[in-house]
Amino acid sequence: MAFQKAVKGTALIGGGAIATVFGLSQFSQYRNKHGAFVHVQAAEAVTVPLKNDFPTREQQILALKTAGEFDVLVIGGGATGCGCALDAVTRGLKTALLERDDFSSGTSSRSTKLIHGGVRYLQKAIMKLDFEQYKMVKEALEERANLLEIAPHLSAPLPIMLPVYKWWQLPYYWFGIKLYDMVAGSQCLKSSYVLSKSRALELFPMLRKDELVGAIVYYDGQHNDARMNLAIALTAARYGAATANYTEVLRLLKRTDPASGKERVCGVRCRDVLTGQEFDVKAKCVINATGPFTDSVRKMDDEEVPNICQPSAGVHIVMPGYYSPDNMGLLDPATSDGRVIFFLPWEKMTIAGTTDSPTDVTSHPIPTEEDINFILNEVRNYLSVDVEVRRGDVLAAWSGIRPLVTDPNSKDTQSISRNHVVTISESGLITIAGGKWTTYRAMAQDTIDAAVQEHNLKAGSSKTIGLQLQGAEDWSPTLYIRLVQDYGLESEVAQHLAATYGDKAFEVAKIAQVTGKRWPIVGKRLVSEFPYIEAEVVYGIKEYARTAVDMISRRTRLAFLNVQAAEEALPRIVDIMARELSWSEQKKKEEFEAAKKFLYFEMGYKVKSEQLTDSSEISLMPSDIERYKKRFHMFDKDKKGFITILDVQRVLESISVQIAENTLHDILNEVDLNKNGQVELNEFLQLMSAIQKGHVSGSRLAVLMKTAEENLRQRGVISVDRSGGGL
Repeated sequence: MAFQKAVKGTALIGGGAIATVFGLSQFSQYRNKHGAFVHVQAAEAVTVPLKNDFPTREQQILALKTAGEFDVLVIGGGATGCGCALDAVTRGLKTALLERDDFSSGTSSRSTKLIHGGVRYLQKAIMKLDFEQYKMVKEALEERANLLEIAPHLSAPLPIMLPVYKWWQLPYYWFGIKLYDMVAGSQCLKSSYVLSKSRALELFPMLRKDELVGAIVYYDGQHNDARMNLAIALTAARYGAATANYTEVLRLLKRTDPASGKERVCGVRCRDVLTGQEFDVKAKCVINATGPFTDSVRKMDDEEVPNICQPSAGVHIVMPGYYSPDNMGLLDPATSDGRVIFFLPWEKMTIAGTTDSPTDVTSHPIPTEEDINFILNEVRNYLSVDVEVRRGDVLAAWSGIRPLVTDPNSKDTQSISRNHVVTISESGLITIAGGKWTTYRAMAQDTIDAAVQEHNLKAGSSKTIGLQLQGAEDWSPTLYIRLVQDYGLESEVAQHLAATYGDKAFEVAKIAQVTGKRWPIVGKRLVSEFPYIEAEVVYGIKEYARTAVDMISRRTRLAFLNVQAAEEALPRIVDIMARELSWSEQKKKEEFEAAKKFLYFEMGYKVKSEQLTDSSEISLMPSDIERYKKRFHMFDKDKKGFITILDVQRVLESISVQIAENTLHDILNEVDLNKNGQVELNEFLQLMSAIQKGHVSGSRLAVLMKTAEENLRQRGVISVDRSGGGL
């Protein structure tokens, strides 16, 4: 009864605000209905032919060198830059795009994976009567609907639960979420709803039940960000844009305008990072869409120009899928320091984040232990005491740099809006800065509109509303069944391919290797617990992947899901890429080391190694120490004080179990802290102490020794599959 009264009482709150939003929403309803008509018109109005396939990277580089002057040259291969290239080329403009690293190698691959309007921005808009914030949310919700439509294979609606622990919060949050629905208007994905305590726990059983009043569920979108970025780039290439990754802009080219006598930007000097060759690319208009590096490109134009971006770091962590339901996210609207934390299922894992703190601009942002622990502590506040939130369950961690637009009156980055700005320098350089992933298309439209006007380019209006991206045309939710039936792929692998490549999944299936097994017929996995197959490495090269890092982080998402699995897959990935790209042995070694360095610093492996070191404290009860010593001495029969591969093999042979020597070497190496080829008693006790404290989980040696101890008594079967334990 109290629950119902609290919800009904909401109708009495904020009448003026509701009236205001309702009025705005009525206007939006008209715009939405008109927009639906525009949706069809825009995509159908594209007169530029769409090629069946996209050119090779070598062909793209040749086009950049020989195609003469371009109408538009975009610097930056993130979501916004690729969006600008797609918008320009579909208007009939001769378009080029240069990216010094890989497509989506920066912020665009390191997001929360949400396609959303921004609940917290709407809250600020209402509380501060900020119409600009309202317009930003409104625009983002419109773009959310469009993005879900043009790439349905890469995106989907996701219900997100907002748990409520105080009665007064129920009407407050219900009111805010309903406003969110109202602002979306006819493009609301699904209407939000209220849950009782029992129903909330039924849908999210991991939730902390103490003092839980109920919950509110609303809907936003979710996507595979790096693959979405790549789909935009590939679509632009198919429409004729000369797009090239690993092509660094060294400086801007300028000429003197005979009419005004002023210097005008007319192209760039660039370098093919892979070959070292330098060349010029001429263009009527140059667009700076470099995200956090916006100001560095602006200073190529004018060294005295003041900065317009204030970078902010956002850290995310990935945990095992059992931390969240398969299809229900969680929102913590007010963390201990006022931030917002999302807790979301993604790719059968769980993402938690994000933080928000000022940072320096770097190409290689690193997650810190402080940020990781902050997220873990916030997660603990919302999960049941039955769920032990362990530091060792962090499978991957990354930091992304948000290119926020500076507000000179701001005291911290939290009050900076994500509104985008388009600026034009005296020399004609156009810069697009700020914004958010969801609004990349609108940002691109505004940018190309400005380019057309400033440089008198002959082009019509934007054609990208409703324009389907690479893989979307013939995709359907049941496409994966055809992959299973026609090619003999595992169902999980087929679902993954359909959700990653859309209707292009058949091209991957066609080159998949025969397994030699009864089932699956084709599709050799890179690692056993993930559905990525070797054929994706070959296809990834066609999609412009040129490094092992490209493959583990953006063509596949292994590095973002489990750094240990990514490291395990590296040797095979490097071998396949070496065969396809004719790498030398030295090049193979360099790629392997570069990828390991990427995993170590940028994806959280470094903080993993710091959880168990040769200086780690042993904090075990005396009884536990005796128990673990007995277990250790079952392997160390000679009382040497350490165990080697031979010791482990001897015990396994005694219980009729065989494990490959290289696998045993890897298992011991995980715990061999001083890297002397053996595991000493002290190292084993440090491991068991770290496991008890939750700093380490899924240690194969710990599982093997415990199971062997039991099997020596029972003579049963031992399993040493990697358990997916985390950092």
